[in-house]
Amino acid sequence: MNNIGTIKHKNILFLQGPMGNFFKKLDSLFVKQGATTYKIGFNMGDSFFANHSNYVAYRDTREHFTAFIKNFLDEKKIDMIFLFGDCRYYQRRAIQTAMKLGLDVFVFEEGYIRPNYITMERYGVNDFSKISRKRAFYDSLDLQEIPKAEDVNYSKLQMVYSAVVYYLVSSLFQQRYPNYIHHREFAAFKEAFFGLRSLTRKFIYPLHEHKYLNIIQNELSKRYFFVPLQTYNDFQILEHSEYKSVEKFIIEVLESFAHSNTSAWLVFKHHPVDRGRKRYTKFIIDQAKLLKIEKKVLVLYDTHLPSLLKNAIGTVTINSTVGLSSLYHGTPTITLGNAIYDIEGLTCKGLSLDAFWHKQLEPDKELVQKYRKFLIDNTQLNGSFYGKLPREFKTLKS
Repeated sequence: MNNIGTIKHKNILFLQGPMGNFFKKLDSLFVKQGATTYKIGFNMGDSFFANHSNYVAYRDTREHFTAFIKNFLDEKKIDMIFLFGDCRYYQRRAIQTAMKLGLDVFVFEEGYIRPNYITMERYGVNDFSKISRKRAFYDSLDLQEIPKAEDVNYSKLQMVYSAVVYYLVSSLFQQRYPNYIHHREFAAFKEAFFGLRSLTRKFIYPLHEHKYLNIIQNELSKRYFFVPLQTYNDFQILEHSEYKSVEKFIIEVLESFAHSNTSAWLVFKHHPVDRGRKRYTKFIIDQAKLLKIEKKVLVLYDTHLPSLLKNAIGTVTINSTVGLSSLYHGTPTITLGNAIYDIEGLTCKGLSLDAFWHKQLEPDKELVQKYRKFLIDNTQLNGSFYGKLPREFKTLKS
């Protein structure tokens, strides 16, 4: 799924990548290995983090992009495309066009397995992934030990710097790309405010929540269901589920839980990316009060995730990669959206949410091991967008 093969004498296109220098470094490495490369960008942030010798600015409207990319792929005789994410407007049109032309498309995304991994698959990731979702396929694999991933020197500071610079230069020089429409809100000063607020809360929340870790590991251990929230604008929700908002998911979970008559608790945890943007605590507690279950509902922000997973009766998610971590810790897991790991024997596939409160199916440990090994071998790269390049790129065939 993620085997690039020979790149010498290949014509390679980099489309919009993750914010920062990752694609720039990969571009330079491929050139050294004998490839001819191009980079298409849509705003000044893309331009800032590009090698300008091969940079092409797209300044036309969205409606003309499909024709543009088809002509570009034909004219430059492109063999491979590398891009980040498969749900953004430009990326999706580029993938569709390239597949019609029979070209290889490699899609990057945050790691399915974390930390120390990033995802790269042909043609699509998450629900667009081409990997099997049949238990029999993974049952047929040999059980193998999973090698320990090398530390990739992930730098939070580098990630923050990349985001701030990307949004800042894009906003300051927005007139140079007047037709560009970002897939999310695109305001530098607002992003800076969210970043500062997130940093402040990162110090405050652990102080407030310190007492809850002990409660989770003792009094509440195996007496609560865990609900990890996803980011409010996550394409996993918007494209690969029926919810279209985190609030709708929260309401469904609370209403089902209220009617379950279980003595267990319900523990929600915010996504760290939303730390500076969204707080669902008041919304959750207000809904819980309407259902008269507020005394059994706890809302957290920065409590240790593995501890929350290991001590839960079960995990309820839409399709978060936290679900994969839940399976790794042996915790029964149900997905309410489309998830690549929603496979019989792994998740509680086939169970309704109402039934899940009373009957949880533990993940098959051997199947989890086989599935995890397959993911690492076929979809994961031991590297970081804000740290070391994956070692796989340094050993490509020339």
